[in-house]
Amino acid sequence: MLQAKKLLSVALGLALVAAQANAAPKDGVYKEKVMGLIAPFTVEVTLEGGKIVKVTSNDALESPGVGAEAIKTLGDRIVREQTAGVDGVSGASLTSFAVLQGTRQALKKAGADESFFKRVHEAAVLPETVTSDVVVVGGGGAGLAAAVSALEAGASVTIVEKLGYLGGSTNVCGGAFNASGTSYQKALGIEDNPQKHFDQTMKGGHNTNDPSLVHYLADHATESLAWLESLGLKVNPKVGAATGALYQRSHYPDPAGGHTYIAVLEEALAKYPDRVKVFLETKATSLIEENGRITGVAVESRGKTAKVFGTRGVILSTGGFGANVEFRQKVNTGIWKEANLDKEIGCSNISVAAQGDGLLMAEKVNADLIGLADIQVHPNGTPGTGLMLDIKTSGRNRLFINTNGDRFVDEGAPRDVLSKAVFAQPGQTFWLVQNHLRYPDENKIDLLSGRTMHDMLEQGRVQKAETLEDLAKIMKVDVNRLRASIEEYNRVARHEVETDRFGFRANHTDDRPITEGPYYVARKVPTIHHTMGGIKINTNAEVIDRNGKVIPGLYAAGEVTGGVHGENRLGGNAVADCMVFGRTAGRMAANNK
Repeated sequence: MLQAKKLLSVALGLALVAAQANAAPKDGVYKEKVMGLIAPFTVEVTLEGGKIVKVTSNDALESPGVGAEAIKTLGDRIVREQTAGVDGVSGASLTSFAVLQGTRQALKKAGADESFFKRVHEAAVLPETVTSDVVVVGGGGAGLAAAVSALEAGASVTIVEKLGYLGGSTNVCGGAFNASGTSYQKALGIEDNPQKHFDQTMKGGHNTNDPSLVHYLADHATESLAWLESLGLKVNPKVGAATGALYQRSHYPDPAGGHTYIAVLEEALAKYPDRVKVFLETKATSLIEENGRITGVAVESRGKTAKVFGTRGVILSTGGFGANVEFRQKVNTGIWKEANLDKEIGCSNISVAAQGDGLLMAEKVNADLIGLADIQVHPNGTPGTGLMLDIKTSGRNRLFINTNGDRFVDEGAPRDVLSKAVFAQPGQTFWLVQNHLRYPDENKIDLLSGRTMHDMLEQGRVQKAETLEDLAKIMKVDVNRLRASIEEYNRVARHEVETDRFGFRANHTDDRPITEGPYYVARKVPTIHHTMGGIKINTNAEVIDRNGKVIPGLYAAGEVTGGVHGENRLGGNAVADCMVFGRTAGRMAANNK
């Protein structure tokens, strides 16, 4: 009898444990604060009827098109699979980690059982064979411009993108688009023309650029900007000068930031639902060559392989190799050969999208790779990541001050000059100093960063000082030394002298003396920003082989190519490059019948 009671007691206990293990979580909205890539944000998990019905964040400041897209994608995955054990979004790993971490913590608070944490892996939706007129490998700025251009020319298009979203590193660029002789420039009294754009691009590239490609860029940039406007792009009427642009011809989208271009191009793609296919988280592994012609690309997605054929052409628009540390060190024999571009130097681009996949695939089919040593280092990196966050070195009315309190370079110099000057400073770092001239309203979205000063101050990387004395305390420098540095700059800005000892000239319509607070300051470091070398192309965006001949069926556009920028790219020329040669590649491939 006693033994029977013991057995009954054990059975009841096990039943209770089982019931608790399978108990539905408590309904409600659960909020968890997590650390994102840009700033902390709140993950909100809504439970109804014991099920996850929504995972969102209303205060996230993650990058539009990247982190912001990852939050939405992961929310949909978690709701669909009813578990926090889903895969993250390729190309947004830190944001993905934060969302999944917050979701797990919220579910634990709700009393969810282990079924809400089980690992699941989504199956690939890729057919074994896909055929269209044109295949675009890489759905960033150049790739989407190519796809839309090909669609406009009547072709069917398949886009293969290894990230979990479209837009690539264009999503996180500043958005500057260099174009000359525009109505926006004329309205501001700025005289400009394609020849001046050509001359300055050649000068910036140390005359190592391919002149035919530079002429094509300068001659077609303005019409490409107009093309984007015809697709719905809004352009800010205030023309600026991106870091190292050498002239006031940088046009910015409204709202600011590279993602605006991507949003416009995605809307254009949506007009052709019957002629365009998009495969995300699908990596191209090799080009398919048949009878001396490129006819497609082999791909893999979630362990599944397939072949994607383009009957008229294949366009490579896979970006550069700035985040491929081993490869960039191997080819670093150019203007940065004295610098150690190892893993301690960050990259401003999306790491997964800057591995050089496309140029390595092209090399295997005998494509000529040129200018690989032409690597661009940018002075606007954030310590620890290399990402270009918060206040920018672009524009005017900003000071480069080292840790001694001294200016050390002409702030309007080309990017290679600026970055080399930073490398020569104590600790290879500097303070970027701006004031109310750049941010007259802390709650207004900035043209260059696409964010408000209020948000930047909240995150802590930017600090505010009401007086010069307060600024010196933040920077831990002698206030008199700092005052002397700023006054040297101001004498030029007030046109008391034509230039200073660094060569700075106040030749921009925005130039003003920096005389009073509030001041805004942040530490900056050099970062890998662009790789100017890559696949050799002609003005038809056709890929050229090592014998100087066109490789039939193969086109390339954007950062994967070489020859446009030479040894140093001018700020604002990259987006123009993507759009000009992307459009050309799409049109040429579509008409290659």
